[in-house]
Formats: sequence, C-alpha cells, structure tokens
Amino acid sequence: MIDSGLAIYKRLLGYVRPHWRAFMLAVVGFCIYAASSTALAELMKRLIDGIQNPDAAFRFFLPLFVVVMFAARGLGTFLSTYFMAYVGRYVIHTLRCDVFAHMLHLPGVFFDHHSSGHLVSRVTYHVEQVAGAATKAVTILLREGLFVVGLLGYLFWTNWLLTLLFLAVTPIISLVVGYASKRFRRISKRIQHSMGDVTHVASEALSGYRVVRTHGAEAYEKQRFERVSEENRRQSMKEALTKAITSPIILMLVAFSMAVLVWLAMAPALLNSMTPGEFVAFITAAALMIKPVRQLTEINSEIQKGIAAATELFGLMDEPTEDDSGKRPPQRLNGDIVLRDVRFRYAPDQPDVLHGISLDIAVGELVAIVGRSGSGKSTLASLLPRFYTCTDGRITIDGVDVRDYQLAPLRQQIALVSQQVTLFNTSIASNIAYGAIEPDEEAIEAAARAAYAHEFIEKLPDGYHTRVGDNGVMLSGGQRQRLAIARAIFKDAPILVLDEATSSLDTESERYIQKALEHVCKDRTTLVIAHRLSTIERADRIVVMEQGQIIEQGTHRELLGADGAYAALHRLQFQDAA
Repeated sequence: MIDSGLAIYKRLLGYVRPHWRAFMLAVVGFCIYAASSTALAELMKRLIDGIQNPDAAFRFFLPLFVVVMFAARGLGTFLSTYFMAYVGRYVIHTLRCDVFAHMLHLPGVFFDHHSSGHLVSRVTYHVEQVAGAATKAVTILLREGLFVVGLLGYLFWTNWLLTLLFLAVTPIISLVVGYASKRFRRISKRIQHSMGDVTHVASEALSGYRVVRTHGAEAYEKQRFERVSEENRRQSMKEALTKAITSPIILMLVAFSMAVLVWLAMAPALLNSMTPGEFVAFITAAALMIKPVRQLTEINSEIQKGIAAATELFGLMDEPTEDDSGKRPPQRLNGDIVLRDVRFRYAPDQPDVLHGISLDIAVGELVAIVGRSGSGKSTLASLLPRFYTCTDGRITIDGVDVRDYQLAPLRQQIALVSQQVTLFNTSIASNIAYGAIEPDEEAIEAAARAAYAHEFIEKLPDGYHTRVGDNGVMLSGGQRQRLAIARAIFKDAPILVLDEATSSLDTESERYIQKALEHVCKDRTTLVIAHRLSTIERADRIVVMEQGQIIEQGTHRELLGADGAYAALHRLQFQDAA
C-alpha cells in the first residue's frame, strides 16, 4: 500500500500520459490565460502613465491592448477548460473500467469479506471523488498557479525588494495548508466509508423490500438509513468547517501582507524611485493575487478527497487476483474427477471446513452429495471451478491437477445451476446464451425446449426478447430455474454442478425441473448437491457428508439397507412430509 499522497497523485496522473497531447494543449491554454490576466497590471501602469502625457498613439494602443488581452484570455480559457475536461473524463473512464475489471478477477474470499454496497460505492462515488482531483483541482491548480507565478514574476520585475517582503508570510500559509491537508484527507476517508455504508444499507433495503414490508420493518430501515446518512452528514460538516476556517485565515494573512506592502510602498524613498503607473501596477498585481491564492487554498480539499479516494481505489487494485498460474489450456474434458485428502479453510486463522475429503467420480457418473446444513457440501462443489482453492490435498480432472489448468478455459468446461438463480435485466435469449458473443438463435431455442422452458417463453409478450426484470423478478421461481438449466444446456459443458437446484420449488415445477435435469445430465459428469432426497434416488452414487467429512456413500438402496446417517435423514424427511 502506498502511503505518500504525492506518490498516489503521481500514480493517478499516470493515467494522463496516454492523452499528453490534449493535456499539453490545456497547459498552453493555462499559460495564455495566466499571461493575459497578468497583463492587466501592465495595462494599469500604461493607463496611469499615459494619462499624464496622452497622445494619438496612446489613444490607439490602449483600446487595442484591452481587446487583445481579453481575446487571449478567452482563447486560453477555452483551450484549458475543454482539453482538461477531455483528459479528465478519459482518466475517470479508464480508472473506472480498470477498477471494475480488477474486481471481476478477485478471489471469492475477497467478496465474502466485502459487501456489494461498499464495492459499488468504490466504482461510483470514489471514482467521482478522483474526478475532482483529476479535473477540477488540476484545472485550478494549473490555471491559478500559473497566474500566481506570472504575477510574482511581474512583481519581481517591478520591485524585487517589496516582493520579497510580500512573500515573507508564505511559510505561515504553508503551515496552515499542511495542517488542513492532513485533516481533509482524514475526514475524506471517513466520508467515503460512510458513503459505502449509505449505499450498502440502501441496496439491502431496496432489494429486500418484500421482507422489509412483510416484517413491518420500514421504521427500522428508515432509522438504519438515517443513522448512516447522519454519520455522512457529520463528516461532511467537519470538512466544510475545516474549509470555511482555512480559507479566511489564509486570506487574512495575505491581506496583512498587502497592508504592510502598501504601507512600505508609500514610503517617500520608494515613491520617488517609482512612477505613479509602476506604483499602481505593483499594487494591482499584488491585489490580483488574492483571488487565485484563495482558489488554490480551496482546491486543497478536492485534492485531498481525490487522494483519499485514489488510496482506496489503488488499494483495491493492489489486491491480488485469483491464482491463475496454470499453463495448460483444457480441451474438451471427459469429466473424470478425483479428490485426494482435500482440506479447506476460508482463512489461515479459521478452522478447516473440509477434512481430508477423498472421492472418485467416473466419467458420466451422477453423484449426489447430501447432509445437514453446514456439512460442507456447497464448499466442496465450489472447489471444482476454483472459486476457492483447497488448502491441502489435490483435485484432478482427467488426471490433471485443476491448478495446472488455465482458469477461464477450465470454467468453460463446468456448468453451474444453483438454488439462487442469477438472471440479468436483459432478454430471455441473452440470459440463456449469457457470455456468448454471437449466439445461435436455434441453439437458444433448442436449449429452452430441453429445459422445458420454451412453452412458457412463447406465452410472454415478446417471447425470447422479453426482458426478465431485475434478477428475473418478472418470472416465477420455477421459470427462473428452468432458464438457469437452459443456460447450462446451451453452454454444453462436460461437467455439471447442481447446487440445491430444486429445493425451493413446488411439486409441478419440480417435475419439470427433474425432466430437464434428466436431459442435461445425459453424457455428463454430474455433481448434485441435494436437500430434497426424493430428487436424487436415481443417482449412481450418493455421498453423505457430516461436519466436513464423508461418512458414508453408496446407492439409494444400499444406504437405506445400511441404516446409517442417510437412512436417518430419509426417515426424518419423509416423516416430516407425512
């Protein structure tokens, strides 16, 4: 993790490098703006001195000077504003895409420890904070900074001794700005965290609105949201207070310097060495510095917010991605799966959730895994597509360790259907062919027919082009599940993992799903995690797990005859059903 604010800002400005031509045009614009603005002091000098001895040349030159000065200022403003915005928005676009792309490749453990609300906040709110540092702050920094440099150069050229006296207050201003910078960055981190809380609470309450309403928890959610929003308000007010105090203090220091400067400039010795025009020009240039100095101190908060946000974003981008060190690209796998003494824990300081699992699954075999909740069934299934990597032991597919396969091609060989179906707010056809660049419409329909989904799809207003709503809210549970199976059929993977695919369905929907599963499991190695035992009676083999261990395995008849844990689960379930 980078701790230096300057180093973070340099890393952030590294995103500007590809657009250096546009950036240089913006810098040219800033220079023109600064030069034309500084020329105002010279205009005052020539005006005062010219009034004493007016002539025809003076009458022609002065209006022309005014027109040229403001035309140059307009050109500088256009170049700097447009091209800086061009660079800034590209920086934000690239950074946002980089953060999002990196998050897509983070390991499953990372998502287990971070809420989606906080992650979404980083892609939206945090990046916009960086936008302030990359566009608005840099614009003011360069424009007003170059203006101040121009004014200082003019002041030194007019009277270097008075200018040095004017700059005597600079160290005190630096101390005030330094203190404010540290406070701004500290508060900005709190604000960004509180915005993550706001996003998290809002997304939870809105996505779970049915639970909220059925439990009459509207008041509770309002209080919860009000609490995190109030924290955000309090931190924002601390930032506003710091900003409100810092700016007047710096302005008073500058005003004090100006007062001393005017008092010294009016000393007889100095007045005699300067023309009236030079005196007015010097005071004008010094007075013109007040506005850019004020703006420079005010953008400090924007810069610190941007640095704090960039710290979070770069910290996220420095998180190690999934281990994808495998070199072997899998061709079409057969599906021969072997687990040898597999152990797994979610973190080094946590206990094992799988204890020495050994299991052989032959090509085309349908193996069901059953057991009480928390026995490690879903965790075991997550090791095959390497959502997690086993802590100890070895998993091979077709005789090759899964860690030796390239990650993305390996996952292309595995289809997953879970109880919690994920559908995207797009058309039914796009959901079935999810991930395919140019899907074949006939293949989509064939997959839907095989999943017994074609019949209900045809009855929808736009058929296969009907949008399903947020996570398939427009469809029933059975319809969503059949679409998930159609997606698995369309993928045509040799290995199929069914994680509680029928546990929450009614009898009619379950019958459809069972027919669909019989089709999708044909000629595939299938791992079924089941809670409802009636759905896996025809499995080639049933594996019973308890507290992260395999305690028995066999066919449905063999396990009932053994009168062990499976038989006890079977009696308990069918007794409850009766």
